[in-house]
Amino acid sequence: MAAAGAHRPGPLKQQNKAHKGGKHSGSSQRRAGGRVPVKAQPRRRLRDLNRVDRRHQALQLRRQRKEAVLAEKRSLGSRDGPPHLVVVVLLHGRAAAHDSLRLLQSQDSAVVRADEGTAGGFALLCPRLKQRWRFVTAPAGDLHAVLDLAKVADSLLFILDPVDGWDSAGEHCLSCLFAQGLPSYALAVPGGADLPPKKRIDARKKLSKSIEKRFPEAKLFPLNTEQESSLLLRHLSSQKQRHLAFRDRRPHLLARAAEFVPSQDSDLVGTLKVSGFVRGQTLNVNSLVHIVGHGDFQLSQVDAPPDPLSLNPRVVKGQKRSQDMEDDSANGADEMEEDVKVLMKADPSKQESLQSEVVPDPMEGEQTWPTEEELQEAEDSLKANRRVVKVPKGTSKYQAAWIVEDGEEGSEKDDDDDDEDDDMDDDLMEEAVSQGESSEEEAGEEESETMTVSECLRDDQYDEKMEEDEQMLERYKQERMDEMFPDEVDTPRDVPARVRFQKYRGLKSFRTSPWDPKENLPRDYARIFQFQDFSRTRKNLFRQIEKEEAEGASVGWYVTLHVCNVPVSVMESFKEGKPLVLFSLLPHEQKMSVLNFLVRRHPGNSEPVRAKEELIFHCGFRRFRASPLFSQHTSADKHKLERFLRPDAALVVTVYAPITFPPASVLLFKQRSNGMHDLIATGSLLSVDPDRIVIKRLVLSGHPFKIFTKTAVVRYMFFNREDVMWFKPVELRTKWGRRGHIKEPLGTHGHMKCHFDGQLKSQDTVLLNLYKRVFPKWTYDPHVPEPVPWVRSESTLPEQEVEME
Repeated sequence: MAAAGAHRPGPLKQQNKAHKGGKHSGSSQRRAGGRVPVKAQPRRRLRDLNRVDRRHQALQLRRQRKEAVLAEKRSLGSRDGPPHLVVVVLLHGRAAAHDSLRLLQSQDSAVVRADEGTAGGFALLCPRLKQRWRFVTAPAGDLHAVLDLAKVADSLLFILDPVDGWDSAGEHCLSCLFAQGLPSYALAVPGGADLPPKKRIDARKKLSKSIEKRFPEAKLFPLNTEQESSLLLRHLSSQKQRHLAFRDRRPHLLARAAEFVPSQDSDLVGTLKVSGFVRGQTLNVNSLVHIVGHGDFQLSQVDAPPDPLSLNPRVVKGQKRSQDMEDDSANGADEMEEDVKVLMKADPSKQESLQSEVVPDPMEGEQTWPTEEELQEAEDSLKANRRVVKVPKGTSKYQAAWIVEDGEEGSEKDDDDDDEDDDMDDDLMEEAVSQGESSEEEAGEEESETMTVSECLRDDQYDEKMEEDEQMLERYKQERMDEMFPDEVDTPRDVPARVRFQKYRGLKSFRTSPWDPKENLPRDYARIFQFQDFSRTRKNLFRQIEKEEAEGASVGWYVTLHVCNVPVSVMESFKEGKPLVLFSLLPHEQKMSVLNFLVRRHPGNSEPVRAKEELIFHCGFRRFRASPLFSQHTSADKHKLERFLRPDAALVVTVYAPITFPPASVLLFKQRSNGMHDLIATGSLLSVDPDRIVIKRLVLSGHPFKIFTKTAVVRYMFFNREDVMWFKPVELRTKWGRRGHIKEPLGTHGHMKCHFDGQLKSQDTVLLNLYKRVFPKWTYDPHVPEPVPWVRSESTLPEQEVEME
C-alpha cells in the first residue's frame, strides 16, 4: 500500500539547469594542461584566442588587403600588365576634348603612338615612370559606344564644361553609366581661362557644389597646362580601382587592331583577327567569345604577336636575336613571321558548342509506332464517322458527340484566337476582349477602314504626331484605370463566362494553394535549358575560377584571336570608329533559358510601359531586344502579374534570353518613334529560373441587389444561370473585407444568392478572383538598332547663372 500510494513526479516536474561553472576559457585551458585535442574546432580555436592574438590576426588581414591593392595598382599599366585603359567621355557639347588630349600627349620623355581602329585614340608610353596608358575617346552622342567602352575601361575621364558642367545628354549618359556600374573615374575641366578671375572663381564654386550630388568626394582637376595634365595622370595611376563583377570573372579585351579574312564560300562571312590585351582572367581558346552587339562565336586559334606598346622594345629584339642584324629592310617580313607565334589551337573535342536551343523531339513521348494497316484502318473509320460540329471553346469530345445540329466547319485557329484574346487582355485592359468570331471579323474590317489623306505634307506630319498623342493618352487612361480598379474586367454578355475564362481557375488562397510549376508548359519551354540547382552550379563555377589555374593566354598578354564565321558587318563597324569589345563566355552562357531581372523604374521617365511591350536590354555584357512580363517581387512561390511597370515599387522582369551568371547589371530602354532610346528602368539579374510561376489575376465584379442579415442577392457578375453554377465553388470577397460563397442561382439572368461572414453595405462591391499562369513571348532578338544621338539642351545645373562680362 505504501508503494502504491507513493508520490510520483508528473510531466510538469521542474527541471533545474545543471551548474555550468568552470567552462570559461581560463578554466578550460587550466584543465587541458597544455594538451591539444585530436580534432581541432576552427570556431573554438578563434574563440579561444586571447586579445593580443586577435589584434595580430586583424593586423595581418589588413596588411594582406593593403598589399593586394598595391599589387593591383603596380601591375596595371606596368610592363607585365595590360596598359591602363582610360576612356574619355564628353559630358557637354562645348567640352574641349582635342585640347585636353593634346596636353596629355605633351609629357616629358613620353612616346605617343596612335591607334589603328578608334578615331582619336592613342597610347602614351613613359619609360621613366615605367607606366603605359591607352586613351580612347568615346564618340559623342553614341550611347552604345560609351556603354561598351565603360564595360572594359580601367578609368573614365569625364570632360566637363567650366561654366555649365554637363548638359541633358551628359546627364542621360551619367544615369546609364551609374546603372551599368561605374569604374574608377576622374573629373577634368579644361578651358575657362577667358573668364575674368572673379567670374572664374564663382563658376568653379558653382560647379563644385553641383558635382557633390553626383560625385561625392570627387576632386576637380583643371586641365590647362602640362603640369596639370601630369597631376591628372598621377591621380589616374594611383587611385584605387573599382571592380565590376561581371567583367572581373570573364576574360575580355578591347580591340586595338583587326583584320578580316573572307572565307572561300562567301565574302560576307570570314575569320576576324582581333588583336588586343587580355584583361580579367586567363583566356582559353576552347571557350566561346561574345562580340558585344554582334553575337557569340568560336575561336580557331590564338597568336602571340610582338607587343606594340612595349616599354623597352630594344631589349625584346635583343633577346629574340642575339647576333647583329644586317640588312633589316630585306629581312623585315621574315622577322615578323618569326615574331608571331601560335599560342594554342582549338581542340574540337573540348571546344564549346554554339548550340543555344534544345531541338525538341515531337515523338519523345511515344512508346510504339503504328503499322501502315492500322493507320489506313483508322483513317477509313474517321472518314466514315466524321461529323463537323461547331461547339463552344472548351467543349470535350464526349460533349461534342451529343450535339445534333450540324454547323459550319470548325476553325483551326480556336487556340490561337484564345491566345490572341489573352494578349489583348494584357494590352487593352480586357475591356474589348470578350468578342465572338463575328465581332472579331467586324473589328478587323473596322481596323482596315480607308481614310482620306491630306495633300499637304505638313498636315500629314502634324496628324501623325496627333495620333501618337492620342495613343499615349489612351495608355495613360489604361494605366490610371488599372491603378484604380486593379485586374477588374467586365463580364462578357455575348459569350458565356465559363467559355471565355475556361483557362482560369479559382484558388482558396493565393499564397498557400499549390500550383505545379511543370503543369501545362508552352512549346517554347521545350527549347530552353534548365539547371537542376542553378545556385549550386554558379557557386561551383566561381569557386573553380578563383582556385584553379586555367590554361591559356594570361592577363596582360598581347594576343591575336582568330574568330570564326564572323559577318563582314563587324569589321565595317570597327572601321567606322566604333569600339570592338570581346568577352569570353563561361560554360552554358550561350544557351537560352528564362531570366528574371529585379528592376526599379527610373525617375527620369514617367511614360506608361505595358507588359509584353518590346524593350531593349543591356544585361552585363549583352545587348538584346525582348518582350518581357512584369510581376511582383515577393518571397512566395507564386507571383502576381503586373500589367504596367509601376513607378513606386521594385518589379521582376521575365524574358527568354541567354543564360548569364549573376551578378550582372541590367538597363531597360524603350525606343521612341524617332529612334532615340529612353532609359525606363535599372536593376540587376535576379535568377535564371524557368519554374518561377507568374500568375495573371482576373477580377469579376458584382453589385448587391438585396441585402439581408448575412445573405445578399448579387447581380451583374454573370448573365446566365449556367455561369453561376459553373463558378459556384470559387470563394467570393468584397472590397470592404467580407468573405463568402455562392449558394444558388436565382432566375435565368445571372442573379445569385450569396452568403457572407457579415452583413454587406449597400455601397460595397462583390468580387470573384480567377487565376491563370502566363509565360513570356519568344521575341528574343540579339540585333539592336543603333540609337539616334541624344538631343543636347541647356545645362542641367541649378538655375543660378554666372553672368559673363
